[in-house]
Amino acid sequence: MIITKTPFRISFVGGGSDLPAYFEKQRGAVLSTSIDKYMYISTHAFFEKDKIRCKYAQTETVDHVKDLQHPILRTVLQDFNLNGIEVSSIADIPGGTGMGSSSSFTVGLLHNLSAYTGRSHEKKELGAGACRVEIDLLKEPIGKQDQYAAAFGGLNVIEFNPDGSVVVHPVSISEETREKLNTNLKLYYLGNQRSASTILAEQKKNTSQESKFQALTTMVSLVYKLRDALEAGNLSDFGTLLHENWLLKQQLASGITNPRITEAYAAGRSAGALGGKLLGAGGGGFMLFYAPTAAHTSLDQAMKEIDAEPFNFNMETEGSKIIHIER
Repeated sequence: MIITKTPFRISFVGGGSDLPAYFEKQRGAVLSTSIDKYMYISTHAFFEKDKIRCKYAQTETVDHVKDLQHPILRTVLQDFNLNGIEVSSIADIPGGTGMGSSSSFTVGLLHNLSAYTGRSHEKKELGAGACRVEIDLLKEPIGKQDQYAAAFGGLNVIEFNPDGSVVVHPVSISEETREKLNTNLKLYYLGNQRSASTILAEQKKNTSQESKFQALTTMVSLVYKLRDALEAGNLSDFGTLLHENWLLKQQLASGITNPRITEAYAAGRSAGALGGKLLGAGGGGFMLFYAPTAAHTSLDQAMKEIDAEPFNFNMETEGSKIIHIER
């Protein structure tokens, strides 16, 4: 049996510039961190050697890989040409909540099956391989940030170049800055799990408009401002930069925000949060705020009044890894 543990991620600024509609014209960049919430994938030989069993929200037992209904499992298992195997997944966070769950699943599955078959599984290979599966083979209208964030782990600036290459630059911060950032970041679940595909498809289309393209360009510039502030240990501008990024992001597509999201964000700001954003493409999921500790009690109360549940987390540094292997 082999078990892999692959983190989810929180993206701070620059999201949307990882779509080809932007970075094929101009280098994109995001600043994100992986967190201590994970996708676990386990594999082992299946008792019936001529069948495949996959367990996720459903259980499938099939004679041929092509008969699997789960698109990522079907595509990856076909790629590895495997039979007589059982694959199971367990996640700390449900899909469709803005933390890159599908990419964490894909990275973890590739990592696991690479170890299972004796193939190389360097972090860069896992990120690129997950992009190939989700974007090239399955034609999902998504970007490239989630795959690399899950594979590498840590706090990074991830750059997306016009030639299609991706470069991950770790952000170097002191332990004191890391602890303060961890403390001051507050996360709340608004509900409404959703698929990002519709919103991202509209955003891809809208990127051809000059105003949308310029909004993304400004968002990319915020990535480097935030990196410099973090590396200097200056967190005073963190909330301001998050707020500026969120105002710009709402311009990119109509489905990014809705009345509940607008209400939650306004309530958080009124309670003392310096800035924040909705995680993921938009429409629902988790709302992130940056707030000084003195505002945490009032922020918690404001979110409770609109039925937004607090969600505790910490930043993590390891990325996808194998936590159990037994031949």
